[in-house]
Amino acid sequence: MDHGPNPYVLDIEKATVENENYRTTMWTGKHLQMTVMSIPVGDDIGLEAHPDNDQFLRLEQGTGRCVMGPTEDEVTFEEDVADDWAIFVPAGVWHNVINTGDVPMRLYAIYGPADHIPGTIHAT
Repeated sequence: MDHGPNPYVLDIEKATVENENYRTTMWTGKHLQMTVMSIPVGDDIGLEAHPDNDQFLRLEQGTGRCVMGPTEDEVTFEEDVADDWAIFVPAGVWHNVINTGDVPMRLYAIYGPADHIPGTIHAT
């Protein structure tokens, strides 16, 4: 359930680790949006770019590899990530996060401005 744009407080680590959906939109405001995500072992978010949205991602469970670059064909930045790591993605940058671990990767994402329709849930 999307609790925005109302005031909202949550245990973000608990909500993230307990989420079973690929993506669940938890809060959508005028300028920010927060989703929780679960990426299966061996899967990834998918190479994408958000032209108008900066993005902050934080891993709460799992290990992975973050890749970024200026174009879809020029993804030259690579960094291993794990629990408690944060990823900052500037608007327009192509990026992907791949689950390289042996448990589902659980993370949350904050977009500015919002990127998904309020209340969006993607089971897979």
